[in-house]
Amino acid sequence: MNVVIVGGNERMTCRYKDICKNHGCVAKVFTKEKGMLRKKIGCPDFMVLFVGTVSHKMAISAVEEAKAKEIPIVRVHSSSVSALNQALENYASA
Repeated sequence: MNVVIVGGNERMTCRYKDICKNHGCVAKVFTKEKGMLRKKIGCPDFMVLFVGTVSHKMAISAVEEAKAKEIPIVRVHSSSVSALNQALENYASA
């Protein structure tokens, strides 16, 4: 499975990727908006949106792109490791 993570802590990028790898997923992590997010997202199986640590502009851009490409979004309020683990367990197992 391919996962796009939008938001989160910049220092946790490698950790987020490792957690996704443990769940059998390949992750792209975007903690800050650098250029057009639309061109970089690709076509993942689902998107994790860390609501608490993402800018409003970036969240709107990610949600619009997800709607256009019909990508399911998992909204998580916390950007912690346990929150990501739980989101992946709930979505990846379904």
